[in-house]
Amino acid sequence: MIRSFSCKSTQLLWNGQMVKKFPKDIQDRALRKLRQLDVAITLNDLKNPPGNNLELLKGNRVGQMSIRINQQWRICFEWRVDGAYGVQIIDYH
Repeated sequence: MIRSFSCKSTQLLWNGQMVKKFPKDIQDRALRKLRQLDVAITLNDLKNPPGNNLELLKGNRVGQMSIRINQQWRICFEWRVDGAYGVQIIDYH
């Protein structure tokens, strides 16, 4: 379950608004991925489909996880027992 957002644009997209910050061609897919994140009870729930590429991040994002929207865009978040915190969509490249 999504517990909080650390990016206002991501939260606006979640609330059904189109966001200029994100390319139009990824917004529908990003919303589907956010819905997957919202219904996830455990991290294992995010391993399928394999295209999510669930991964533990390093560097300045230590402690965060990500799932892929596409090659360029990711949804990053901190996973705790009760869900996802600090959810944000980022341009990873």
